[in-house]
Amino acid sequence: MRPLAFANAITVTTAGLAAFLLALRLLAPKFFVFFFNAQFFGADVASLLPADPPLTLLAAELLALLVGAWMIGFVWASLYNRWAK
Repeated sequence: MRPLAFANAITVTTAGLAAFLLALRLLAPKFFVFFFNAQFFGADVASLLPADPPLTLLAAELLALLVGAWMIGFVWASLYNRWAK
């Protein structure tokens, strides 16, 4: 497994899911609440989200999410390669 390629794939997938959820929140708010809560086994987690988050906060959170996803993907693939020998 190539760690860089795996980390990039995880990051792109995470960005796609984040874009999908953001679009869903803007275009179909009621379905967004249902879909978002379904990921947490129906717990009302969507009610914890701010009603109107500032764009800078969204951008900062997206950046942190993507950096974290890349780092986890890279470490995951590196450890897999080490332990698969």
